[in-house]
Amino acid sequence: MASAGIQGGILSIDKPRVVLFGASGTMGYEVFKELWKRRTAIEITLLLLPAGREKKLFSAYEKAAGIHSIPGCGIVEGQGLKIVWGDATCYADVVEAIHGADWVLNAMAFISPAADYYPETARAVNTTAVQHIVNAIQAEPDGAARIRLVHTSTVAATGDRPPPIHWGRVGDPLKPSIFDFYAVTKIAGERIVLESQIRHWAVLRMTFIMPTRFDALLRLRDPIMFHMPINAFMENISSSDAGYGMVNTLEIPDDSDFWRRVYNMGGGPGMRISAADYQNLAVQLLGLSGIQAVSERKWFALRNFHMQFYLDSLQANAHLHYWRDDMQSYKQKLLNNMPFTFKLLRFFSRRLAGFREFIEQKVYTILKRLAGEHRNGPLKWYSERNDARISAFYKDYAEYESIADWGIDMPNTDPQQAALILDHGYDEEKVQLELADLQHAAAYRGGECLSLDWNGGLYTPVQWRCARGHRFQGTPYTILKAGHWCPDCLPPAWNYDEEARLNPFFAQVWYPNHSAGEANVYPAECVLDIAGADRDEG
Repeated sequence: MASAGIQGGILSIDKPRVVLFGASGTMGYEVFKELWKRRTAIEITLLLLPAGREKKLFSAYEKAAGIHSIPGCGIVEGQGLKIVWGDATCYADVVEAIHGADWVLNAMAFISPAADYYPETARAVNTTAVQHIVNAIQAEPDGAARIRLVHTSTVAATGDRPPPIHWGRVGDPLKPSIFDFYAVTKIAGERIVLESQIRHWAVLRMTFIMPTRFDALLRLRDPIMFHMPINAFMENISSSDAGYGMVNTLEIPDDSDFWRRVYNMGGGPGMRISAADYQNLAVQLLGLSGIQAVSERKWFALRNFHMQFYLDSLQANAHLHYWRDDMQSYKQKLLNNMPFTFKLLRFFSRRLAGFREFIEQKVYTILKRLAGEHRNGPLKWYSERNDARISAFYKDYAEYESIADWGIDMPNTDPQQAALILDHGYDEEKVQLELADLQHAAAYRGGECLSLDWNGGLYTPVQWRCARGHRFQGTPYTILKAGHWCPDCLPPAWNYDEEARLNPFFAQVWYPNHSAGEANVYPAECVLDIAGADRDEG
């Protein structure tokens, strides 16, 4: 079996086996390409769905490794590359992939908007498959002590963060946005890792991963683009930087304080931008005027999405050294691989006003169809009186109708505006917490710390009770440092108006854009109104 891994950036004599989940995704493929560069020093194992796209994407790598491609499921191996053609929701396939592993990198996720249309698949991939990974690691000989797990979570876990709470950090309340089943399943998967017996784990809460290929950017077209308020703030990351950073975890020694921590993985100061400016960037790549020329302001929600600036993304970068791109270099990468037809469109749009206006009208028609004819579009919610979605994203119909045109009473998108840093309910400066700190933090969450004895270990399970009387177990790290609380109160259903009245910790992230008089409850089945919408609309 391979030795421990990399010390000081130099691989040990025996080749470590690195297992990667999610290698065909936007971030995961960048992780794989970084691993492939290191293939003379490591053994690589992938678990991939035996679908046409994946078979085509990895056929060249199979050939380079001397592997004869096979149809369907099965195991192929050669020259340092092993591929398990299977499914991570099948425990036997996960066991096969993890057998003999030294490192497990989980970049796998079933993300929105697909997760919105297929919630049960989201649960299977984002929660059940993570439990399979943890179980398989712990089932390996000395696996919990020996195998390192790096797991990707999501910024969506903390929900919408409007000004003045637009700067966030790990430990802030978890608040998956209403209808965001993806975030719910990712939170559950993250908690499985945090509460596992694995001694060397790290969780990277990924921000919006921006694809660096133009064709991948075009595939993002979906009415979810209208769910994010124009005055939201985003600290994005390029897919290439995300992949590079994750692979750099292989150089972290076992005794580093990197392990057993959650990180906000954003792109840093150069990747911070308002949602309005990001929308403009995407449209202006085509040589068009901007988002205002191709849309109506009412199409964009007023609340209930996610994204934020990170106060603590520098902590991830201090370990992983991945801050390479900024918004300008990201834009240049997209321009460099823009197809010739789009380069022509950009050329003429930038030089001929009449042509630009013609294209802008065409784009407006496309976007209006997304907003008004797709079940996930805000204009359709309004026209068909979808009370629950209008309530969640706009508050009410009157609020929707009162939204002015572009340029009139625009929200403040100044990133330097005053910010409120959230209280975590205990003295975060203390080197060693005491039982009284846990008790105080629990009370601030509207509950109790039930354990009467505690050895001071952040990873020692403790008993808690929430304001609704649910009893549950969680380590102080999970509860105080990572922002988790009662799993029984975690959506669905979404009952945040009541939660804010019971839980002062949570109220901090609820009342900046909700009133105390609201009393909405969104049942678990509310997410099903757009199930399968990608098949029949858009």
